[in-house]
Amino acid sequence: MGRLDSAATFALDDLDRLDAALAGARVVAIGESSHYNREQYLLRHRLFRHLAQRHGFRVYAMESGFIEGWDVDNWVQGDDSRALGDVLANGVTGLMGLWTEMRTHLEWLREHRIRFYGTDLPGSNASTLPGLDPVLAYLAEADPELKVDPRVREVAVSLSAPSAFSQLVTLNAYATSTDKDTLSAGLADLRARLASGRIDYVRRTSVESYERALRTLDLTIALDGTARGMARGEQANGMEVREVAIADSVEWILRREERIVLVEHNAHVQRVPAALPGVRPMATMGVHLADRLGDDYRVVGTTTGGEQTLNYTPTFYDGVMFADLDEPKPDSLDGVLAASRPGDAPFAVDLRRLSPADEAVVRAAKEQRYGVFYTEVDAIAAYDVLVHLPHVTGATLDHDTLSHAVPDVRDRLS
Repeated sequence: MGRLDSAATFALDDLDRLDAALAGARVVAIGESSHYNREQYLLRHRLFRHLAQRHGFRVYAMESGFIEGWDVDNWVQGDDSRALGDVLANGVTGLMGLWTEMRTHLEWLREHRIRFYGTDLPGSNASTLPGLDPVLAYLAEADPELKVDPRVREVAVSLSAPSAFSQLVTLNAYATSTDKDTLSAGLADLRARLASGRIDYVRRTSVESYERALRTLDLTIALDGTARGMARGEQANGMEVREVAIADSVEWILRREERIVLVEHNAHVQRVPAALPGVRPMATMGVHLADRLGDDYRVVGTTTGGEQTLNYTPTFYDGVMFADLDEPKPDSLDGVLAASRPGDAPFAVDLRRLSPADEAVVRAAKEQRYGVFYTEVDAIAAYDVLVHLPHVTGATLDHDTLSHAVPDVRDRLS
């Protein structure tokens, strides 16, 4: 297997060399190979600071609940009604906020009054209640005479689990429930009511509160659709519902903000369909955004060396967060980058400026690693820039944040 010429790579202390690849974009997406790695958090922070300080980006959006994200943004904008640990534990979803690296990042966002948005489905993809309840509260204000069937929420409770550790509980509940159609039909009825009542609802509340409620309901419906598809064993179909919903959230944000930095998993941000083990290739968020935004969408992907990564075995659900990570296969994208610049320092490659020889080397690497497993990838089509992290380790658990988490999380990580 070939290796990249050293001239094609550059150290991250020379981030100005990224500007040619990222300048002018409305959305700069930063991917990660796996969740909860310390070095991935640090890279996000380093790249965002550069883009904020040198290029005026003022919006940070991440793979976390859109609905819960409003509480995070309130804190970042100066609201101290909730402790930071509470905001991190319950406003940053999917266990993404439990780490000291994320605490430091959020503190920097507050110091510089950066806007924060979540883009993802509610309830860590395990509960529709964080989406359903705000919609019901909005309708109680906008349409107090509307009578919502109480069974809709009752079924939502029966199908919901308390945290990302319990996502399988939700899927099992959907697989066996005889009442899930009540929830799906009820959500559809609420969506029709919100749409048809728009003029009156806006007059009684505001355009912004109406549009937040509508986006909240659409994401709640998407979670219901994702869970229904996966419970039927249609993994790709279910996950694609989530992917287009995240892309829609990004577009919703772009109607309010000029430019954003978007941080998600590599599988979400890449511009080509992602293929997980045993699942057909899926049209991911990045595929949708590339189609809608064209060259206004740029992507920084990451590759990794060895040490530690997210635990993808069933013991994850017992709170065993990390597993050993071998050095990458030499013929993989991660292996090619690892061989191109040996050492411990992260570095970047501008894929738009490769020499013909280097482009041939990258195209010959047909696989990329997500955590411990490999998947097919066309790196030139998927990314504009690659950053290689020679070593990745588990992020540092923040015990103050953990103390604010729901018991389901505290019990597994304490």
